[in-house]
This record gives sequence, structure tokens and C-alpha cells, in this order.
Amino acid sequence: MFGSPISRLRLLGLFEGMSLLLLIGVAVPLKYFYGNPAFVRMLGPVHGLLFLLFVLNTLRVGVEYHWRFATTTWKVLLACVVPFGTFYVDYKILAPMQRKEQEPL
Repeated sequence: MFGSPISRLRLLGLFEGMSLLLLIGVAVPLKYFYGNPAFVRMLGPVHGLLFLLFVLNTLRVGVEYHWRFATTTWKVLLACVVPFGTFYVDYKILAPMQRKEQEPL
């Protein structure tokens, strides 16, 4: 299931998006409303690492699959900058690509 590069990119996108949800929805309110920054200190670097891994893997998959930068790569890269964009790009670009990849010839 997660053997192809696109599958792994999708999984990274899911984790990156979920870490942002936790950061914005749980950690930041805990920090600013309850004065407890521990969760931000813990989750912030994890989210940052997932963000960087998503960017690097997007570039790697783009090269491996010969994506045209002007049509595909920039959209996937933009997804990790726009809040929750990884969920959208997974649904619109990566999932259909993976389905097409798995179709029998």
C-alpha cells in the first residue's frame, strides 16, 4: 500500500496536515489561553520536520515521475504552505495519480 513514492508522499502529506491541525487547534490555544507552551515546544519541531520532508519528497517524486513544474510540482509544493492544503492536493492530485498508477495495463 505504501510502497510507491506517491503513496509515501500522500502519507507524509497526511501527517504534515494533521500536525498542523494539532498545532493550531490544540497546542496554540493551550499556550495562549492557559499559559502552557509545552505542547507547542514539542509539536512545533515535529511539524517543521514533516514540512521539510514533504517539500523534499515532493521534489524527489516530481523528478522521478517527470512532473512538469508548471502544471504539477508547484501545486503540490504550494499545498504545504497553504494551511491544510496537503489534504486538498491529496484529494485532487495525488490520489488520482496513485489510482492511475495501480490500474492494470
